[in-house]
Amino acid sequence: MATTTASTPSTSPTNTNGGKLVAQAGVQLQLVTFEVAGEEFAVDILSVQEINRMMVLTRVPQSPPDVEGVINLRGRIIPVVDLRKRFGMTTAERNESNRIIVVEVFGRVIGFIVDRVHEVLRIDGGIVEPAPSMVCSIDSEFIAGVGKLQDRLLILLDIQKLFQDQNVGAVRAAA
Repeated sequence: MATTTASTPSTSPTNTNGGKLVAQAGVQLQLVTFEVAGEEFAVDILSVQEINRMMVLTRVPQSPPDVEGVINLRGRIIPVVDLRKRFGMTTAERNESNRIIVVEVFGRVIGFIVDRVHEVLRIDGGIVEPAPSMVCSIDSEFIAGVGKLQDRLLILLDIQKLFQDQNVGAVRAAA
C-alpha cells in the first residue's frame, strides 16, 4: 500500500476529534482510500485496525441483508458488512482484489468488504468540502465530506453514521 501526500504545510498533525474527521485548513487528515463499485472512498486511518484479504465468511441466519457473515480473527468473532449492499449498489463476484477493512466504531469491531484498497493518503482538511446531496450513488448522510484532489474527488465516509446504533445493534444480533 503506497502512501501519498496531497496537502499544504500544517502546524497540526491531528486528524480526529472524538473519532470524527475534522475537515479544516491546517489539520492533516490521514486516510485509507478504497474503491467500491468504481467510486473512491476514504476513512480515517485511526479508525482502521487492519486490512485483510477476503476469507471464508460464516453466514448467520436471520442477519440483516448487508451483513455477509462473521469471521474468526485471532479468536474474535467479527461481523462483516458488504458495503455494496449497505449502499444499495449492485453486488459483484468476489475476486483477489477484495479486502475486509476492520474498524472499531461505538466500541465494537466490525469488518466491511470493499472492492480494493488503494493507498494511505494525507490531505489537508482545507481541501475537504461538505458533500452535495447528489455527490454519488450512496446516501449523503454517510458522507463526512468530499476531498478535492488534483486529479480526482475522494468521498470521505463517516463510519459513525455508517454504523449508527441501530445498524450496530443489527450487526450485534448477527454476531
